[in-house]
Amino acid sequence: MVSDLLNDTSGLLTIRDWLRWTYSRFNEDPSLFYGHGTDNSWDEARHLVLQALNLPWDYDPVYFDSRLTDSERQQLTTLVQRRIREHIPTAYLLNQAWFYGMPFYVDERVLVPRSPIAELIEKGFEPWLGGQTVDRVLDLCCGSGCIGIACSQAFPEAQVDLIDISEDALEVAHINVDRFELWDRVRTIQSDMFLSLKSMEDRPRYQLIVSNPPYVDAEDMADLPDEYLHEPALGLEAGNDGLDFARNILTNAADFLDDNGLLVVEVGNSEWALQDAYPDVPFTWVEFEHGGHGVFVLTAQECRRYRDQFGDSH
Repeated sequence: MVSDLLNDTSGLLTIRDWLRWTYSRFNEDPSLFYGHGTDNSWDEARHLVLQALNLPWDYDPVYFDSRLTDSERQQLTTLVQRRIREHIPTAYLLNQAWFYGMPFYVDERVLVPRSPIAELIEKGFEPWLGGQTVDRVLDLCCGSGCIGIACSQAFPEAQVDLIDISEDALEVAHINVDRFELWDRVRTIQSDMFLSLKSMEDRPRYQLIVSNPPYVDAEDMADLPDEYLHEPALGLEAGNDGLDFARNILTNAADFLDDNGLLVVEVGNSEWALQDAYPDVPFTWVEFEHGGHGVFVLTAQECRRYRDQFGDSH
């Protein structure tokens, strides 16, 4: 039945028609999962239809009765069919995801940007930065580069380093640095976590290290919805307890933070495992106004004070 409906689009003429039809088709398929920028079928339908037509998210509904061209209708038919039949996240279908109000290029070489850290960037990481000047920022495990590039906008005088082990991910990050013309302030570095920084003669120090590393534990990896299987496993899986990369960051961050620097790391559902692993460490867990969880903040002094508990470098 759903397959027949997906092919019957001859009567869909306007933007309003396509929004309603796409919304209905998404609602008919309970196996669809929304977790790559939206959390419900209506927002997903709006994202797909309006972005595919190169229209803004807040496009005035008074124009929803505008008619589509034949090529636009064919494009939307194909996109909706693929979203339902192949469970491909909309961001990959459109090669675009919004983060911090900015349109980032994405494809299946990187995770789809969706971190609640965007809300922290909007607030300039206050009150934790305490109003200090930010000259250098590190986006560790950068993927598409969205966090570091957004930080470059929040701190327009800062130099930003984007680090990832994946050459594929860094190619996508390059596209986004080009898109926003930031080569004078943003550079990419291929590295297995901090290793390349350790080998630099002039070891950098950062006022801000931000990371959204892999943090999915083995149990959750086995139960991921189909949509997440289109993302690179390298950007998701983090060992049995989801802490393989968080441990590395905690062990090494103190060596690269200014005395008044700040470490911000997302560990998602592995928050509880992290607290169990380090019960004496005073992680500050961020409370978000617009949803999200599992992001902690530590000062440079705290990273140094508790580094013996974090163990040896990996």
